[in-house]
Amino acid sequence: MSATQPSNRSFDIIVAGGSFAGLAVVRGLLQALGPGLRIAIIDRSRGPATSDGRAFAIWAGAKTVLECLGVWEAIAPAAQVMSSVEISDSALSDGIRPTRVTYDAVTPDGKPAAFMVPARVLSAALYESIKTESSVTWIAPAEADALALTAPAAEITLRGGEIIRAPLCIAADGRHSKLRDAAGIKTVGWAYGQTGIVATVAFSAPHHGVAIQHFLPGGPFAILPLKDNRACITWSANKDEARRVMALDDAGFLAELDLRVGGRFGNLSLIGRPQSWPLDIVMPRQLIAHRFALIGDAAHGVHPIAGQGVNLALRDAAALVETVADAARLGLDLGAGVHLERYQQWRRFDSFMSASLYDGLNRIFGIDNSLLRAGRGAALGLLDRVGGAKSLIIAEAAGVTGDLPKLARGCPV
Repeated sequence: MSATQPSNRSFDIIVAGGSFAGLAVVRGLLQALGPGLRIAIIDRSRGPATSDGRAFAIWAGAKTVLECLGVWEAIAPAAQVMSSVEISDSALSDGIRPTRVTYDAVTPDGKPAAFMVPARVLSAALYESIKTESSVTWIAPAEADALALTAPAAEITLRGGEIIRAPLCIAADGRHSKLRDAAGIKTVGWAYGQTGIVATVAFSAPHHGVAIQHFLPGGPFAILPLKDNRACITWSANKDEARRVMALDDAGFLAELDLRVGGRFGNLSLIGRPQSWPLDIVMPRQLIAHRFALIGDAAHGVHPIAGQGVNLALRDAAALVETVADAARLGLDLGAGVHLERYQQWRRFDSFMSASLYDGLNRIFGIDNSLLRAGRGAALGLLDRVGGAKSLIIAEAAGVTGDLPKLARGCPV
């Protein structure tokens, strides 16, 4: 991978953002089209994210994509199999928090449906897979200041005035994408008035790979199992509550966690300080423009309630790799053709439906009303008794149904 400030400022593809989605699409394109493809990556930093305390549920479809990209082998030692999922809906003050739904996390063919993977492990594996590629130019630290989508090429002006060009620009620069705005793509969205909190803890009692989703009035609270009897806690709280909790020392923060975990896995110990960020939803009205495509959070900034953001991003990458590779093999212009419309049609419905579902769950379960909670409990109890419905939910969450890209089906592009 060449150094910052390359002399050649023309590329075949520019990827803005060294995110999971950005690195995955680069890896996939290099596999499909070979080292002759010249790709530039623009990012604020170079290298894997080392301070990200999150962990992701990598569902079966996304795991297949990572296997096809040749990076799962590096991830597997740190991946914790999710054995089952438990869902409860209660108030924090309730003495008993009954489990409303329990389902085994297995696909229809009996394989594990999900694995918990630390974000830094996923980031490092993707970065290592491309860092020595001579056809990849990493422009970092850098940031795009302007975008012009012209007839012959997309032109990006970097902070400092430099201009780089390519037939296609792929924006993987996050849910508040500056390039998306510059491309004239409108969005809809709103702030939730919630803050996401993430922390890693160790348990004194075994977790056996069980993932737990508590729906509390202040927001969802998830216990996600990790290797070595650790867990990633993801917690959505209103802003005032989050501000209070984040100001606590380690002992005070652990006391708040223990109140919510309820002693389920013995004593808790905190690994590192918790992190937090404001929660919102941002959905673009379209995923493409002339010579331009969105992937990852730039294409769907969703609520983390179901932990599906990175799975959606990997499906984006798989679909875009396939459509661009097909166009390149036909000798078509990479940034001006029906293949970009094909990508949009492929990914738009999945993105919209996923965002709507997660938004709806957060709203419905966030209503603190005893009658409504009783109704939710009855509905969840009915779901728990219908095995076929649970199997369909798992298959859908695992990303093994529908019109899947080749990489998500385990096929080379």
